[in-house]
Amino acid sequence: MKIVKLHDLYFKEFVTKSEIDTIVQSLAEQVQNDLPEDEIPLFIGILNGCFVFAADFLRQYKGKCEMTFVKLASYEGTNSSETVKKLIGINEDLTNRTVIILEDIIDTGTTLQEIYKIFQNKNVKELKIATLFFKPDVYKKELNINYIGKSIEDKFIVGYGLDYDGFGRNLPAVYQLTSQPKMKNIVLFGPPGAGKGTQAEILKDKYDLVHISTGDVFRYNIKNETELGVLAKKYIDAGDLVPDEVTISMLQAEVNKNDGVAGFIFDGFPRTESQAEALDTFLAEKGERINGMVALEVPEDLLVERILERGKTSGRSDDTDESKIRNRFNEYNTKTAILKDFYEAQGNYFGVDGVGSIDDITNRLSEVFDKL
Repeated sequence: MKIVKLHDLYFKEFVTKSEIDTIVQSLAEQVQNDLPEDEIPLFIGILNGCFVFAADFLRQYKGKCEMTFVKLASYEGTNSSETVKKLIGINEDLTNRTVIILEDIIDTGTTLQEIYKIFQNKNVKELKIATLFFKPDVYKKELNINYIGKSIEDKFIVGYGLDYDGFGRNLPAVYQLTSQPKMKNIVLFGPPGAGKGTQAEILKDKYDLVHISTGDVFRYNIKNETELGVLAKKYIDAGDLVPDEVTISMLQAEVNKNDGVAGFIFDGFPRTESQAEALDTFLAEKGERINGMVALEVPEDLLVERILERGKTSGRSDDTDESKIRNRFNEYNTKTAILKDFYEAQGNYFGVDGVGSIDDITNRLSEVFDKL
């Protein structure tokens, strides 16, 4: 589950891709079971929104069939006050054919009624209607809807072919209009030695955000022997990785402790795509989202020099061994940096030059923070 922004509005995941697949398969099976084995139906998709649904429906239908698409258009009739409706795209002879209209969503039914009337005059043998979504509260017509995938309340939805002013058709799930998130939530990202901790401390004060460091959260839970801390320590003592669900539960508890704040800077979390998805779901349940992943980008060789210099005073043995430092970068590049692709796909990745003075880097980060 996640929240997406299209133009000026926000939409919360409403029907998952998996649930849509199940609904479409069920509709195709219902239609096929109702038709004689030797019947070859003509499925007609109503553009624009239904093209994704129609394509998936056709793949799920196991019998012989034909498919075409039409669009309802208006033009002026013989009188200046007369508006005539016609279908663009229907060239087949429909005489004695079984025709099934495929709709992505039916609300008031006004457009569907116009389309139905046109088909009634084409001498079809049987005319049926199948819709993926149906809004019973606003449906105004007496026309029978033969197959309904899912009845929903009268709220605006996008995704899976449905759009908001041209955007959102390519979303694989369906999203419902929701209120604008109130928080600024940032994932601060970067390789070892990039200066995330230093910048997070500065930016949290500048933007009145709560800085959540995975390392600090782990140390707190283990030191205070919380239920999650005891569980995490068992895995660590056994030399095993702490499971995602334990790490995520710790972070969720930390967020829940800071109810009503302006937002969060997440430092060191998420580290994997599954953690990123879990964070999206957790925040979406609160009506919030990740505004952006802001990544400090620094050449590896420069970072190695920086860490070796730090090792002279840090007391950390892994800061003084170049091979160990390189291994940390390798782990970062192979496991964590793939999150760039995850957030880039959402349009939420922002790379920032991490070379320069602390003030210079803060100013660059602030330019991104101000836009988010």
